[in-house]
Amino acid sequence: MKKLVLLCAAIFTMAQLNAATPEVAAAEAPTSTVAADEDNGVAYEHPFKNDDEKTKHWSVTTTGFYFGMGVKHSWEVINNSFEIGLLNIAAVNYNSLHGQNISLGVGIHHRSYSMKRPAMLMRDDLTDAVVMGTYPSVSVDEIKDRSSNLNMWTLQFPLMFKQRIVKKLEVSVAGILNWNTYARVDNHYELNKVEYDTKFKALKQNKVNFDFMGTLSWNDFGIYCRYTPGKFFEDGRGPEIKNTWTMGITLGL
Repeated sequence: MKKLVLLCAAIFTMAQLNAATPEVAAAEAPTSTVAADEDNGVAYEHPFKNDDEKTKHWSVTTTGFYFGMGVKHSWEVINNSFEIGLLNIAAVNYNSLHGQNISLGVGIHHRSYSMKRPAMLMRDDLTDAVVMGTYPSVSVDEIKDRSSNLNMWTLQFPLMFKQRIVKKLEVSVAGILNWNTYARVDNHYELNKVEYDTKFKALKQNKVNFDFMGTLSWNDFGIYCRYTPGKFFEDGRGPEIKNTWTMGITLGL
């Protein structure tokens, strides 16, 4: 009797194992990770594709620290110049997610012009204009450590278009509205072992002018060229400084 019960149990177990259908077995099999493409080829992706799926169309960013040197000046008395600034303290940026970006922002800009020796910038009290003068000495050789600089500070509003060329290489162009908020002349010299520092402000600069800027950047590092076509001073209130070209480097643009 005991042997008959064991035989029946064995037959029942075998019947249950044979009941498993091919569809169930297929469902329990591991899923294949092979791409649906039969030839397993890699699909073509155009170079403007953005691989970051988390990137949003709209964002607010801070970008564009730069430093440059003047390469061309319209006024022959200028010895050299430099500029430094942050293109966008804050900017509203639209990203197409295919390599194009358009932004409108606000930033700060500082530029300094250094005069050739022995020229010295002075204020004409009659016309309230900035004019070229000389250092207070009969003998130029008595003057030491001479410097005469025109400094200006600007609030800038750049409208920029950026295009990715390859994965990390980008080119951009911008039109920049400048609001020239402050300007000052700084003079320094030493005469008879006494140092003199003179400064004057409230200059008659044009409050608004325009610049154009182009950049080529790889990742966060780039080079740029900036062109200022307009005059800095009002007519008759200072030297004709215009058509200025500057070249330099950018970080995080």
